[in-house]
Amino acid sequence: MDIKQLQALVIDALEDVKAQEIKVFDTVHLTSLFDRIVVASGTSNRQTKALAASVRDKVKENGGTILSVEGETTGEWVLVDLGDMIVHIMQPAIRAYYRLEEIWGEKEVKFGSAVRVSKRTASEPEDEAPKKAGRHLTASQTTLDDAPKKATRKPAAKTEDGSVRAKKVPAAKKPVGKTIKIAETKSATAAAAVKKDRIIQEKKIVAERGIPVKRARAPAKPKAAE
Repeated sequence: MDIKQLQALVIDALEDVKAQEIKVFDTVHLTSLFDRIVVASGTSNRQTKALAASVRDKVKENGGTILSVEGETTGEWVLVDLGDMIVHIMQPAIRAYYRLEEIWGEKEVKFGSAVRVSKRTASEPEDEAPKKAGRHLTASQTTLDDAPKKATRKPAAKTEDGSVRAKKVPAAKKPVGKTIKIAETKSATAAAAVKKDRIIQEKKIVAERGIPVKRARAPAKPKAAE
């Protein structure tokens, strides 16, 4: 039996009895005695024995060989020897103490749906493929949909003489409503207040010191032409 088929059978047998934390490791580069090691956990003595029995029966049903089964009397650590694969079924405390993953866990094998045996039943109906529309139907639909639609225009109204009346353009409406005065910004009002205070202070200083104020001369009037 191929190692991949044996691996799939063992994983299926363990999952049937709800094994926990199933790990598979490749040991070809470490030893020539076996190619794979499987480590799984069972929560009680009864479950570990049931897991070992499930692996043994599953492999036998599919033509595999069982070399030995050890540890079934206590149930804390049950070992199933399948020749090319060794299965260790342990309780969590025993597994944490011996740490087999640190010894054999250099190359973990990721098992998934591609590696495992398919369990799809024949009774499952296959989804029917969607029917394709005919080419002539799709072509006609695309041409109709893509064709630009022409806007219909109303005929222009004519006068009694036969001349065409000019369209009346509506006059622009004047905005209706109250006019709102926009208040000055705070910065503008503050600047005006500061300027006003400066002018008042300057006038006071001039008045106190008696400084004559130079008045700007008015521009000379142009002479009248003689």
